[in-house]
Amino acid sequence: MSKTATVPTVPKTAAIRDFMRRNYRHFNAATIVDAAEAWEKLLAKGDKMLVTLGGAMSTAELGISLAEMIRQDKVHAVCCTGANLEEDIFNLVAHDHYKRVPHYRDLTADDEWKLCEGGWNRVTDTCIPEEEAMRRIESKLLPYWKKVDAEGRRLFPYEFMYEVIRNGDLEEFYQIDTKDSWMIAACEKNLPIFTPGWEDSTLGNVYVSQRIKGQIKNVASVKMGLETMEFLIDWYRRNTKTNGVGFFQIGGGIAGDFPICVVPLLRQDLKEKARLWSYFCQISDSTTSYGSYSGAVPNEKITWGKLDKNTPRFVIESDATIVAPLIFNYVLGN
Repeated sequence: MSKTATVPTVPKTAAIRDFMRRNYRHFNAATIVDAAEAWEKLLAKGDKMLVTLGGAMSTAELGISLAEMIRQDKVHAVCCTGANLEEDIFNLVAHDHYKRVPHYRDLTADDEWKLCEGGWNRVTDTCIPEEEAMRRIESKLLPYWKKVDAEGRRLFPYEFMYEVIRNGDLEEFYQIDTKDSWMIAACEKNLPIFTPGWEDSTLGNVYVSQRIKGQIKNVASVKMGLETMEFLIDWYRRNTKTNGVGFFQIGGGIAGDFPICVVPLLRQDLKEKARLWSYFCQISDSTTSYGSYSGAVPNEKITWGKLDKNTPRFVIESDATIVAPLIFNYVLGN
């Protein structure tokens, strides 16, 4: 029999939760509350939750709320882009050097070029400093890349990050409270982080440059996409033997497209009696459209063998930097 999780006691001063229940009664707002309460029900019956991170959620400092979700076992795995994997660490070690550009909509091409020449990489209203963030992490990761390469071993991208965190190599540079870093929380929990398309990231590019320079001999020392799918298959099988796994998608793209396919792979390609995802929610500003995967409504996923007709499913058409922290705090009982 599956073990039933204890429903957490909500504090009497659950200000955020109470505010949402009173004010968020209709439209997208109501769906936010519905999705949060369905997440609680999922956990209460012993199911687990996989969260996917697209876009620039780490630069948006989603870790402030996501880290606590991980620490309190509300999240059990993450699938993210290479950018989200690295940018939480960039923020951890270079936060004080970031530059905010609140008038970013007014920037001219000349303004943008000046930022580039100054070593500033802009993400909407936030500029990531090249030297203090990217080069600082590169200098700490390179010895691990070289060591694993020389020993003929192979690791996933997140495992290299965990090595650097656990060995304290970055501690001298910490500029935020570590409780606000979702990567620190994930490392403490040894959470699996699936990172398809790691090549599409700053550190992925840096790794290739080091290979071309001759610092690294074997580019395959980092495990990539298809092996990541095998890793995900193994994790999904182990975690759905007696219970289900939910799917909470922030943004679109490969971070969401990649992991949801594990179910039809198991059922249709491997002919296994795999469980369908037991919950689905997507926060996206990609409105419902024809031919856009990120704009596809959840019902479409039923036809692809990903969701059951009775799976709780939600679409919240809004800004994830606003919505996700609200849902997380609701589930945390704040």
